Amino acid sequence: MSETLSDQNDQKRNKKEKAPKQAELLKRLSAYSRDNQDEEPHLELQDVFDMDLLQRIQDAFSDATGVAVIIVDRKGRPALKYSNFTAFCSAIRTIPEYFNYCTSSDDWGGRNANSVHSPRIYRCHGGLVDMAVPIQVRGEYIGAILAGQVQIPPEEAATLPHGAPGCPTDFSDHPEFLKLRKDVYHSTLKRVRGAADLMFTIANYLAELSASRIMQEKLQRTNEKLMLEMHRRTEAESALRDADLRALKAQINPHFFFNVLNTIGRLAMLEGATQTQEMVYHFSDLLRYTLKSGDNDFVKLKDEIDNAKNFLHIQKVRQGDHLLFSFDCDETLNDAFCPFMVIQPFVENAIKYVVEARREASTITIKTEADGGDILIHIVDDGDGIPDATIDALLGENARTGETEKGMGIGVKNVNKRLRYYYGKPYGVSYVKGLDAGTHAIIRIPNKTLPESR
Repeated sequence: MSETLSDQNDQKRNKKEKAPKQAELLKRLSAYSRDNQDEEPHLELQDVFDMDLLQRIQDAFSDATGVAVIIVDRKGRPALKYSNFTAFCSAIRTIPEYFNYCTSSDDWGGRNANSVHSPRIYRCHGGLVDMAVPIQVRGEYIGAILAGQVQIPPEEAATLPHGAPGCPTDFSDHPEFLKLRKDVYHSTLKRVRGAADLMFTIANYLAELSASRIMQEKLQRTNEKLMLEMHRRTEAESALRDADLRALKAQINPHFFFNVLNTIGRLAMLEGATQTQEMVYHFSDLLRYTLKSGDNDFVKLKDEIDNAKNFLHIQKVRQGDHLLFSFDCDETLNDAFCPFMVIQPFVENAIKYVVEARREASTITIKTEADGGDILIHIVDDGDGIPDATIDALLGENARTGETEKGMGIGVKNVNKRLRYYYGKPYGVSYVKGLDAGTHAIIRIPNKTLPESR
């Protein structure tokens, strides 16, 4: 769930690339809506969705339900990064024969779900239960959500069909695989069906709204003079891109999702499943926050802190006593002006590189305090720490290492670039160096108040 903000070089590159991309999309949409068309071009996922938003929704859903999730295109190719892939599935895919079985099973699930226009639940060759949810726009299949990698009671699994190749695989020659399979998350058929139905509703509701938005944009851009002027004037082009994103967020009515999630929460309460109820409510708040940035990229500091709390509460359910966290926040700073999603990348890094990487319990602490006319946000963990040389690479303008190309470096560098862009070089991200253990990141922002809170 990481935020994106291009630096000046990225902005220049995007401005050069956007014109041909827009022209291509308009050409595709024009052909798509033309009557008596012999062979209509296919819409793709990226034409319909904001892929960054889709990745955040996929990650949040996977974290809340505990199932592995991946969204694929019409040909079964992954369109996003995997969320919570199991160790068992990762291991068996190292064997070419088993890998082919897995990909064939995924392809079978997506196409089968598309043929019946509804979610499809089935058993994979590895003995786990998967589900496939088709993503359709006005009857056209553009991709699928594949999720699952869970175990359910044998008597319930026996009622499900087998995906490709149509029978279970004998892992007797690989006892290490059998051991990993025992650790796979256990669920029930009822819960799997509930998750599949919820994914189906959300995915296709989003797809239809997004498709309508694209068609509206096509009609608004048919004026060739306006298109040429938009291509020439880079500042107007940037404003239009921001307006498009706001229009998409405005059309996606979050009340639909929250009503569904609140209904699930109430059902969990009636059934006495208090932990499930809390998980649903925390996930609902996470999703609401993801969609709430609105007209700009700023929120109240309290909202940013609450989002980190919701994320940690969800992780606490998954990690149990392995994860401890605390907040020490100055409430007088609650209404301060804070960029959207600047804390979460650091919390995610602590979960991935400290909590999940160690056997002993780990603690994450978040603190806010005033420092003159500024605000300091501290994110501290008690892990093994980061070498000073790596810190320099993370925050350097031009330095690149393997770590900064993937993993923790991307989110940290993006947050630092955004803060420097908004406030200038005195602000941004820093780390306390020379620690024997643990990591102490500090975010510095000016202490300003949102206009509506004055």
